[in-house]
Amino acid sequence: QAHLVESGGGSVDNGGSLRLSCVVSKSVPREYCMGWFRQSPGKDREGVAVIYDQDGSIIYADSVKGRFTLSQDKSKNLYLQMNGLKPEDTAMYYCAADSCARTWRVEGSVPTWRYDYWGQGTQVTVSS
Repeated sequence: QAHLVESGGGSVDNGGSLRLSCVVSKSVPREYCMGWFRQSPGKDREGVAVIYDQDGSIIYADSVKGRFTLSQDKSKNLYLQMNGLKPEDTAMYYCAADSCARTWRVEGSVPTWRYDYWGQGTQVTVSS
């Protein structure tokens, strides 16, 4: 059984929009922190946006501030509204979940061992 399932990726032109979804199964504890991450070929996985379960605060990577918006519904499903997409946003996008005691930040590379729950990813391609 997949714990996290992403969808919504696709191919868009420069300046286009997409909305990613991450459906969270009941097997994932409700009090976990969650986030969106992305990885381009040949590059490390990096943080995009993270939401803290304790107070609902959200942080964004500098590269997406003002263009991407993370949201979460009452079922803990996660969404990422992406506007003003650029070719450099092209990547596989993943959602992740784990204890808030883990390191949750958007700076620097993110090893996959950091979090126990990862989705399979959804591809976003932005053409210039």
